[in-house]
Amino acid sequence: MSVPPEARSRVQTLRAELERHNRLYYVDDNPAISDSEYDRLFNELQQLEEKYSELRTPDSPTQRVGGAVREELVPVRHALPMLSIRTETDTEDSGAEKFDARIRRELRLGPEDPPVEYAVELKFDGVAINLRYEDGELAQAATRGDGETGEDVTANVRTIRSIPFRLTEEIPLLEVRGEIFMHRADFERLNERQQAAGERPYVNPRNAAAGAVRQLDPKVTARRPLRFSAHGFGELDGISFETQTEFLDRIEALGLPVFPKKAERKVARGAADLIAFHRSVSERREALPFDIDGVVYKVNSLGLQRQLGYVAREPRWAVAHKYPAQEQTTEVVQIEIQVGRTGVLTPVARLKPVFVGGVTVTNATLHNEDELRRKDVWVGDTVIVRRAGDVIPEVVGVREKGPRTERFEMPRACPVCASPVVRVPGEAATRCTGGLYCKAQRKGTLIHFAGRRAMDIEGLGEKLVDQLVEKSLVANPADLYKLDAATLESLERMGEKSAQNLVAEIAKSRRTELHRFIYALGIPGVGEEVAKILARHFGSVQALAGADWPRLAADKEAARKENAQRKKRGERALDVPLEGIGPELMDSIQKFMREPHNHGVISRLTQLLILKKVAAARSAAGGKTFVLTGSLESMTRDEAQGRLEAIGHKVAGSVSKKTDYVVAGAEAGSKLEKAKDLGVAVLDEAQFLEFLRKG
Repeated sequence: MSVPPEARSRVQTLRAELERHNRLYYVDDNPAISDSEYDRLFNELQQLEEKYSELRTPDSPTQRVGGAVREELVPVRHALPMLSIRTETDTEDSGAEKFDARIRRELRLGPEDPPVEYAVELKFDGVAINLRYEDGELAQAATRGDGETGEDVTANVRTIRSIPFRLTEEIPLLEVRGEIFMHRADFERLNERQQAAGERPYVNPRNAAAGAVRQLDPKVTARRPLRFSAHGFGELDGISFETQTEFLDRIEALGLPVFPKKAERKVARGAADLIAFHRSVSERREALPFDIDGVVYKVNSLGLQRQLGYVAREPRWAVAHKYPAQEQTTEVVQIEIQVGRTGVLTPVARLKPVFVGGVTVTNATLHNEDELRRKDVWVGDTVIVRRAGDVIPEVVGVREKGPRTERFEMPRACPVCASPVVRVPGEAATRCTGGLYCKAQRKGTLIHFAGRRAMDIEGLGEKLVDQLVEKSLVANPADLYKLDAATLESLERMGEKSAQNLVAEIAKSRRTELHRFIYALGIPGVGEEVAKILARHFGSVQALAGADWPRLAADKEAARKENAQRKKRGERALDVPLEGIGPELMDSIQKFMREPHNHGVISRLTQLLILKKVAAARSAAGGKTFVLTGSLESMTRDEAQGRLEAIGHKVAGSVSKKTDYVVAGAEAGSKLEKAKDLGVAVLDEAQFLEFLRKG
């Protein structure tokens, strides 16, 4: 059937009108028509597209209702890592002062130098997302994941009406990063619908948003009132800007939502302006339609951002300045013991339910025996409960004493396995001595091992782990790889499809990166960053297991002493091996790796798994200092820096006699001239790529 010109014209008009109303409602919070009028326009467009199927295109507003259910979320490797921002826990004015002082110190600014300029933003309590636009069209959306690898959630994100399918310009490549969140009013209406349908309400807007983004069925996502606000960028091509505020203005002009709007956006100059912004947002925080848990300060100049660089997973040029935790009072009903993954016994207060920071709280940690005694908490006391963001609620102190008829005492035996408990010398911790004989420790170990940032075994949750341990089907992580679908189908709430999916997830986890495996082992004190340091340094599990820790400690100390002498002589410092891993952590790693049971489980796992090899860290003599100038065609400057640092080199912001190479792209400026004056080796893009290829 041929399409009448008037039908084609009407479809174009309806699409433009609906997208305009989407923006007015979801971005500007200024709806111009009623919901019923919007529905009338939407239904008219839908009917025309059904009648003339060739008019239906992927960027039509009707396509935001969701597509087919998928089997799984596909991993996506970020072109540039999605880094987290350091949190300033000092919620007073001094938190802003500390950040500004640190930035000035690292930029070597004196009292006579002008104040640093900062972009100041809101810190949304939402879900981080990366939107990739190619030639102006939304090509992919991915979750943050572990910062390096996320999940493809494009089908779900396409249902969010504040996110444009197409930008106002055909930019070759633009990755925009931001937060997906819900307005509080939308969240309340969502929960009203949940309760009316006899379903359990959601805990808070952030959890509801996170669950929606990672749905396998995009139609479920489409029913959630999600919104988006941009705050950062990843890979770029064909677009440039010099400051953070210029970036925000530019992408807003391209049709992407940014909060606050341009008219409300501020630039702070120095600590005094940061403090004023923090206070002003605090005063109107409750009046905002969405949840925030702080504000963010970013050095505005992208040039200065590059100069300041990064430390571990965090940029030096930004900080999240939180607000004080929210507090309420309630009564302690009982004090119980919770046994953690490492055997630590934690006293937990069971509370009369109280709503704190957007969540109904029924349990709060008392941390350890010393804290419980210091706060003098008894059953029946009215206590102050504090919660900040996703942090576990804690009992701050006693507001009013209860009858106090029975004093709580720490048990002498583990309440789970009856093994003796010991107070760790020099620590406040009391631990169960049962190890993996203790079901609580076994469960905690398995849940940690299967976590998203560890082996990423989706579907192996707490309730399933409880059954596997209680039925003695799994005694340690290596036993997971013996499970079959028939065994899993015999468990509660596990149908044939669920069992097959979990077996497939376990099989998929056999191939993973070394640092994920090291983190999954649950070595006390070894988080994700330490796991990466260990993976880069040792390159294999066998090398880590056989490490000569006393020699490594001696090498570290020798390198530090040598660097002190080199600093006096004005020479380049040596790389310090395993920087960031101190003597106590070294001792913890050594004990864990050499404990007979752990050693046996690790040996079994290394036979079952295929671990991606990691090159051992480059020697101090091999590391070179690079300076990047101009623009490269094949990658961004940040990507070039990341690739150099990944193979053991350093990237500096300015050229000096200590510089080994200057990489000069198109439109290279004064740094190239200085390199020539100083006789520093210069690489063009082709030579640089060859250098990277050789590693």
